Amino acid sequence: MDFLLRAMTLGDIPAGMHLCTSAGWNQLEEDWRFFLELPESGAYLASKGGRAIGTAAFVRYDRLAWIAMMLVDPAERRTGIGSRLLEQVLGALHDAPCVGLDATPSGEPLYRRSGLVNGYTLVRTKAKIEASRFRGLAGAARQINGGDLDAILARDLEVFGADRGLLLRSLLARAPECAWILRNRHDLRGYCFGRPGRLFHQLGPIVAEDRESACALAAACFAGLDGSLFAIDAPQLDDRWLAWLQSVGFGVERPFVRMFRSGHAHPGAPARQYAITGPEFA
Repeated sequence: MDFLLRAMTLGDIPAGMHLCTSAGWNQLEEDWRFFLELPESGAYLASKGGRAIGTAAFVRYDRLAWIAMMLVDPAERRTGIGSRLLEQVLGALHDAPCVGLDATPSGEPLYRRSGLVNGYTLVRTKAKIEASRFRGLAGAARQINGGDLDAILARDLEVFGADRGLLLRSLLARAPECAWILRNRHDLRGYCFGRPGRLFHQLGPIVAEDRESACALAAACFAGLDGSLFAIDAPQLDDRWLAWLQSVGFGVERPFVRMFRSGHAHPGAPARQYAITGPEFA
């Protein structure tokens, strides 16, 4: 295998973006920057003849480590680059209590050979928002402000199963129009965040105590974003939630599967996570 493998730096972000664009992926430079700047996280770059041909990234949320951005130039696939990148990341995460990733059907065999096992399936749904479908459905949901964060981060530690406070704070700063909270008197019923992308916006995570609260949060966000293209990556754990998404215009685009290193305990409470942040961030 005549390629070089090294740690990725901020100066390599344009190379990472080129691979994303070639693959039709949605990431922005800010997404790459998160991996490279978050403590104990990072990425690797494979190059050949001075040209970037592959990447793999990882993020540590204390107890949970997440693998992402497994990209190989189409002309270089099936040459062992993906396996080598994955081996490098798994080695860097050898001491993590739990390691996971979201796999496409094409990537699943590679991850299985490397000792990861299936957790549960998800689907990407996508829609061009028609705001009129959502007006009147938001109930008491309102936009998140700084004073809400302590309660949200405490709940998220319980539901997600690890501390992703820096991620949620960054999402609030990047896309405040997608950050909503639902309270019932003093009871926190749910919250959502989102972010822009190169091709579409992503709404997620959506964390809620029940399907009705998840619907209200999504409706609150979408009621003011007419004409925007959005994706929601939803665990296939609540058929009625998926049916509601389809009823308001979201079509299923593709499946993927959440996988974990064999023997690792699944963190958090997946049934209360109605949308993930995205395959990049768990």
